[in-house]
Amino acid sequence: MIEGIVRDSKHKQATKQLRKEGYLIANLYGKGLENISAAFKKNVFIKALRAKENIAFDVTIAGTTYKVVVQEYQKHPMTSDLLHVDLMIVQSGVRAQYFVPVTTEGTPVGLKNKGLFIVHKKRLPVRCTIENLPASFNLEVSKLDTGHSILIRDMVMPANIDCYLDPRVPVVGVIKAK
Repeated sequence: MIEGIVRDSKHKQATKQLRKEGYLIANLYGKGLENISAAFKKNVFIKALRAKENIAFDVTIAGTTYKVVVQEYQKHPMTSDLLHVDLMIVQSGVRAQYFVPVTTEGTPVGLKNKGLFIVHKKRLPVRCTIENLPASFNLEVSKLDTGHSILIRDMVMPANIDCYLDPRVPVVGVIKAK
């Protein structure tokens, strides 16, 4: 569980001071809930995110525990330092948009035929409730040859999950190497 503090001041100077002290600026929001401005110790937050097993995880702010998912984050353009993160509070029974990771199994046949394996979408946007949310989409890629790809329409979506991407969008594929 990640512990954070509530940010009292949202001014630029206060934000700079928190970043200088090693904090990561965060906003928590949810449907019908009041937004919470918070800050987390950056190193602790990153370690916890890398170690998490599910998309949703717990954070504690001012003694209250929230189950959240990362919706968006901002990095510094030059140093790739994490600057800001938007966390959505998960509410049971409420349909929301989540980004589900795509994992692959197997080695494509096209790699032996001088092809390059490309992952076009690392995460897919889906709309569902937290109870129906899959941990990941697992794709079998061992039959992919050069010039073949798996599109959104080729994937079997579980019940009560909607993906709003165009069905012609490729998820993974094998292209010819030059």
